[in-house]
Amino acid sequence: MNQHLRHIHPLAWTIIIGTMFGRLVTSMSIPFLSIYLTQVLGASPTQTGITVAVSSLAGVLASFYGGYISDIVGRKIVMLISVFGWAAVFFGFSVAQHLWVFFLVNTLNGLCRSVFEPTSRALLSDITPPESKLLVFNLRYAAINLGVVFGPIIGLQLGSAESTFPFLIAGIVYVAYGIVLFMQFKAHRSSMPARTQAQAPRLLEALTITGKDRVFLPVLLGTIFCVLGYGHFGSTMAQYLAMNTHFTNGGQLFSYMLSLNAITVLVVQYPIVRTASKFPPIVPLILGNICVALSLLLVGLAGGVALLMISVVLFTIGEVLLFTMMDMLIDRIAKPEMKGTYFGTIGFNNLGSVMAPIFGGVLLDHYGAQNGLAIFVPLALTTAFGLPFLLVAHKRLVAREKLTLGVETRAIKG
Repeated sequence: MNQHLRHIHPLAWTIIIGTMFGRLVTSMSIPFLSIYLTQVLGASPTQTGITVAVSSLAGVLASFYGGYISDIVGRKIVMLISVFGWAAVFFGFSVAQHLWVFFLVNTLNGLCRSVFEPTSRALLSDITPPESKLLVFNLRYAAINLGVVFGPIIGLQLGSAESTFPFLIAGIVYVAYGIVLFMQFKAHRSSMPARTQAQAPRLLEALTITGKDRVFLPVLLGTIFCVLGYGHFGSTMAQYLAMNTHFTNGGQLFSYMLSLNAITVLVVQYPIVRTASKFPPIVPLILGNICVALSLLLVGLAGGVALLMISVVLFTIGEVLLFTMMDMLIDRIAKPEMKGTYFGTIGFNNLGSVMAPIFGGVLLDHYGAQNGLAIFVPLALTTAFGLPFLLVAHKRLVAREKLTLGVETRAIKG
């Protein structure tokens, strides 16, 4: 372990640490947005759902292009433009007073995130030796959750459910992150991967290649439903707790659930990843989908805090299985010269994040927050729709790798 840590590139450490601080400040603010819009601005659950969903919609439309363009013009330019743009977005949140302004800046929020995230993951893949990739991807995921342990509690103390002030802090932190990234890019210019203009295909051609990948396509379709289930945690569940009179101070309860989610990730991540890495790479995604679907069902059944917290732990186990192994899976099935494209294209699974707050908001409007089962049974079932696609992807990947192994064995013997 220590040997692998010593071989991690300084730029990788910058991304990992920057990710931790970035998630700390975003988890102080963004998860409370749906509560702020309904409780302070007086928006309906459906209006709130649409405003929250537009971030993911912008992400879906731009994520492929963000990863693709980073293959062409280089990771440095794309990351620097998007990180400083992201800082400006948070400053925009901090001064917004009308629903349409929140809609606009949340659109830009999704745009910046969807460009920066796949590019930073592709850069981590570029500068990390194969034997250290699982460690680096999991350090990044641990950094996300270390930030989210403290962010919601700090946000609660700063009044994130009633104020936009925490967005100002987020903007300042992202400016600092951008400056450090700029300095690191300058210091390690010689070790940056070369652009791949000659190798990377045109946008339409790249879409066609990833779309025809018989393993990647069902993975993408299956994970849309996984992300749909995951997306309810920060949207539908937050509104449900805030609006349900059975739970006193739903905003505070939600902040504790967010922190429990992050703490559970930190506790279970290493043993789960260590165990899951021994299985074929799509099996953890299948198990993760089942856990998330069951956890949503438990929320609908919960009449008290204890069952809610159990649902959070089960949800978190599913989250770890889904997202810690996702980067390794994409790295494994992507063509080397198209890693940015593949990491960007998997961002289309955020269609699930687009649908989640709208679907949840419509159910809340129709059934009311007092009828938990009528809301969360449909949410659990739609999450489970991802299972058939993931099972198909698993069978195809096993067959592909057997075929590849057979070809390599024959080549060695020949």
